[in-house]
Amino acid sequence: MAPKFQKGPDLKRFMDKRMKVSLNGNRKITGTLRGYDAFLNIVLEETENTETGQYLGQVVIRGNSIVQFEGLDRVAAAAAAPS
Repeated sequence: MAPKFQKGPDLKRFMDKRMKVSLNGNRKITGTLRGYDAFLNIVLEETENTETGQYLGQVVIRGNSIVQFEGLDRVAAAAAAPS
């Protein structure tokens, strides 16, 4: 039996970080993650096409076209358990 509620992606730690996103059709873009939802739709700012160098500005990308994420900035590790 399928669960009644399915959690969305946990991208909180990538918020306001530079990301490289691979899309279907062998396209790749980089930008700063500004928002996302349960369907993995994302909003990137200061986005550019990594293959052509073309500046795209702010873009909204539909989740079903995303193949892979790659963080380009260092992401803080999960808080260590208290001793």
